[in-house]
Amino acid sequence: MSGIIGKKVGMTGVFTEEGKNVPCTLVEAGPCVVTQVKTVDTDGYSAVQIGYDDKSEKNTSSAMLGHFKKAKTTPKRKLVELRNEGSDHKIGDEVKVDLFEEGEFVDVIGISKGKGFQGVVKRHGFAGVGDQTHGQHNRLRAPGSIGAASDPSRVFKGMKMAGQTGGARVTVSNLRVMKVMPEKNLIVVSGSVPGPNGSYVIIEK
Repeated sequence: MSGIIGKKVGMTGVFTEEGKNVPCTLVEAGPCVVTQVKTVDTDGYSAVQIGYDDKSEKNTSSAMLGHFKKAKTTPKRKLVELRNEGSDHKIGDEVKVDLFEEGEFVDVIGISKGKGFQGVVKRHGFAGVGDQTHGQHNRLRAPGSIGAASDPSRVFKGMKMAGQTGGARVTVSNLRVMKVMPEKNLIVVSGSVPGPNGSYVIIEK
C-alpha cells in the first residue's frame, strides 16, 4: 500500500533536536478500509481502492451499498484508488497511520482553497504599474498589453489573465513526517498542506 486518506486538522509547530521550530500540519489519517482490489488479470492494472469517513446508508445509492457490503464495512464518504506495488491487501483490510515512519518523505494531495474570480496580481503575481505618475490613476493592478496588433490579430491561448483561482487539485511533494501517533490516528508533516481545515487529503509515499 502506497498511501492513506486523511482529514486536515490544522497547523502547529514541532521543535527539532537543534531547537528549531518547524511549522507543521496535523492530519487525522485513517483508519481506512480496503473496499476493492484490482488486478492485472481482471482490470488490466494493479491498484487498491480504500474508503474513509463513515456516512449514513440513507445518503448512499443501492449500487454503492452493495459495493461496501461486499467489503463488510459501512458506507464511506471518500474513496481513493492507489497504486498497488506488491502489497497483499485483501478486501476488508484496515489501513492505518502506522504505514508511515517518522523521518520519511511523503507527497500530500488536496483541493486548494477556492478564491473565486481574481485579477492578474493575485492570480499570477503581476506587479502592476507600481505608481500613479503620468496620469495613470487606474492602472495599478491592470494586466497591461496582452498581444500584438494586426499580426497575429488574436490573443494566444494560455495567456496569463484574470480568472477563476483555487479549487484545484494540488500536490505538495517531499514533506517530512515529523510525528506519527497511531493511538490517535494522527500524522504530523512539515510545511503546509492544500485545502481548508476539515478537507480531505491523500498522503502518499
